[in-house]
Amino acid sequence: MRKKQYFYLGLLLSIAGVQTSCNDDYLDQTVITDLNEEVVFADSTYASGFLTQIYTDIGFDTDGDRFGGHNTMWSNGGLQVACDEAEFRPSPSITTGMAFATGTVNPVTVTDDAWSKCYTNIRRCNKFLSRIGDTPMAEGTRQQYIAECRFLRAWYYYILLRHYGGVPLLGDVLYTADDEVKSTRDTYADCVKYIADEVNAVLAMNVLRPRTSGSTNGRINEACCYALLSRMYLDAASPLHNGSGFGTAETKDLLGYPAYDKERWLLSIEASRRIMTMTTGDYRLYEVHADNNNNAEPGWGYYAVQIAADFANITSYGDFNYPYGAYQEIILQKKEPEGIRVCDLYCPPSCGGDRLGGYIYYDLAEAFPMADGKAVGDPTGKYQYNPLDPKANRDPRFGNTVTVNNMQQMSAGDANHWVYTCIGDGATEDAIYSGTPTGLYIKKMVHRACAGNYFVAPPMSRPLIRFAEILLNYAEATNEYYGPDYTETMGSVEMGPLEALKLIRRRAGIEAGADGMYGLKANMSQEEMREAIRLERRLELSFEGFRFFDVRRWMIAEQTDNAMMHGLELTHTGSNMKTGYTWRIVDVRKHIFRQAMYFWPIPYNEIVKLPDLVQNPYYEN
Repeated sequence: MRKKQYFYLGLLLSIAGVQTSCNDDYLDQTVITDLNEEVVFADSTYASGFLTQIYTDIGFDTDGDRFGGHNTMWSNGGLQVACDEAEFRPSPSITTGMAFATGTVNPVTVTDDAWSKCYTNIRRCNKFLSRIGDTPMAEGTRQQYIAECRFLRAWYYYILLRHYGGVPLLGDVLYTADDEVKSTRDTYADCVKYIADEVNAVLAMNVLRPRTSGSTNGRINEACCYALLSRMYLDAASPLHNGSGFGTAETKDLLGYPAYDKERWLLSIEASRRIMTMTTGDYRLYEVHADNNNNAEPGWGYYAVQIAADFANITSYGDFNYPYGAYQEIILQKKEPEGIRVCDLYCPPSCGGDRLGGYIYYDLAEAFPMADGKAVGDPTGKYQYNPLDPKANRDPRFGNTVTVNNMQQMSAGDANHWVYTCIGDGATEDAIYSGTPTGLYIKKMVHRACAGNYFVAPPMSRPLIRFAEILLNYAEATNEYYGPDYTETMGSVEMGPLEALKLIRRRAGIEAGADGMYGLKANMSQEEMREAIRLERRLELSFEGFRFFDVRRWMIAEQTDNAMMHGLELTHTGSNMKTGYTWRIVDVRKHIFRQAMYFWPIPYNEIVKLPDLVQNPYYEN
C-alpha cells in the first residue's frame, strides 16, 4: 500500500490502432509511440509488452464498475447490480445492470464489451502467435509466452461462451478489412471442446509453473488451466446447458447439449482434483483467525485474500504455515495499480464513496448464517438474530461483506468513524433514502485502512480464481455425480461435498459446534446438499462475479431475479446513537426476469454487420 498516486504513465505501443503496455509494472513508465508491427516483434521487450496488453482486459467481465466504463466516474456497477446481490445507483443513462434488473435488456442498449473486448483480444492472441516466432529470445521464454497466450485466448472464448452460448470460433485466422469474416456460430459443444483442447494443449507443453508468485503474480500458471476446466465443465454439466433443450429449434444446440450426460460432472471433478492434490504449488484456503496486528479475529483470512498484496508477509497461524501468505489461496488475479477506486465504488458517503458499485440488498445480508452456522431465525441455533444489530453473533464473513448501521469504517484517516444508516434523530448523509436505498453498503474488498476521502491508496488487484471456488466446484460436482455422502482420500485428507463445505465454513470463522458440523445439517439428501452448496457459493463468492451466472446455469433465475428486493430501515429516537432503534424491512425494487435473459443478447451492431449471426432466443419480440 502506498500514498495515492495522482499521475500514471503507461508504456503505449501503437500497433494497428492497438495500445500495448510493455511489462507488468503499470507505474512510472515512459511513453513510446509510432511502433509498427515489424519493430515490435523484432524486439523481445516490445513483444513481451504486446502479450502483457492481452492481460489487461482479463477479468473485465467481473469488474465492480463494468457497466458504463471501468475506472471512470460515469460507470454504474457490474454484475452485482444485474442480479439479486445489489441495487444499482440511479442514473439518467440506461446501463446494462439497470436493464437486467428491470427486465428491459435488449440487443440495442446492452453493452457490447463482452463481444468486442473478447474478440479484440482473441485477434491479439492470433497476431502474437503468428509473429512470436520472429522474435529473438530464449526458446524457453518463447514457449512459455506461447502457452500463456493460448490460455488467454481460451479464457476470452470462455467469457464469450458463458455470456452468449456458442460463438464463431476463428481458430488461428487473422482477418483483414478485406476478408469475409466468419459469421456463423459454432455449437455450444464445439466451443467447449475447442476451449478444452486449447487448455489441454497448453498443459501438454509442460512449460507453465504450478504457481506464479512475487513479480509474476497475475500471470498464467498450470493451476489456472485446471481451474478454467473445472469452471467450464461445471457450467457444461449444469441444468441450463446439460440437456435442458432451452431455446428454439434454431438455437438450442448453440446454448447447450441436446441430451443430458451425467459424465459431464466427472470432468469438472477431475479438473478440481488436479488442483486439490498439487504438491508443488500447494493451493489451500488461507485460514487465519487473527488480524495483521495478531489480535484474535475469527475468519480474518477471508478478508485478507481479497487484498492479498498487503498480507503476503503473514505466513503462519498456529500450526498452519502459508509460504505465500494471503496469496496461498489465489490461483489467478487481475493486476491493477494501487488506488481508491474500490473505496469510491462501495464506501458510504461519509467515507468518500460514490456508491456507483451499488448497494447490497438485505436479502443477501440476511442469508449469512449466525456465528454457529445456523440460519437466521433457526430455533435450534445458539444465537438469536437481532435486526437492530445484524452484525452481532454472525458468520464473520458478514462483517467483511456488509456495512450496517453503527459500524466503524475508515473515513478521512479516522479509523474510529461510525457509519449510521438510520433515519430520525442523529441521521447522517449515510441514512437510508439519502445515502443508500437499502440501508446497507457493500464492504467486500474494501481495505480497512482506506477510504474514498483518504490519501492512502491500497492494492486494487483482486482474485479471479481462488481455491475456495475450486472446493465449491468440487462439492457441487461430486454431490451431483456421486451423491452427498461421497468421500475419498486426497493425500491424508478425507474429502467430499460435506468436507469441502466444512473447510470453507471453518476458514470463515464459523463455530464448529459440539457435532463438528459448522451449522450444517447431518445426513443431508442430495437436494439438501445442493441447496447448502448453492448458499455457500452465494456467500463465499459474493461480489466476485459468480452469482449472476450461477442462478442462470442452475435455471433458478426466474425465482431469484424475478422477485422483490428488500432493504433494512432503522429509525432512531433520542441522543444516544447506541440505543433507541426500531426497524422494519422495506421494499426496494421488484426485479423482473424474462426467459430471454438466461443468455445475453448479441449486440445489435454485430447482428447488422453479420446477417448470418443468429440472435439468442426470445430477443426478437
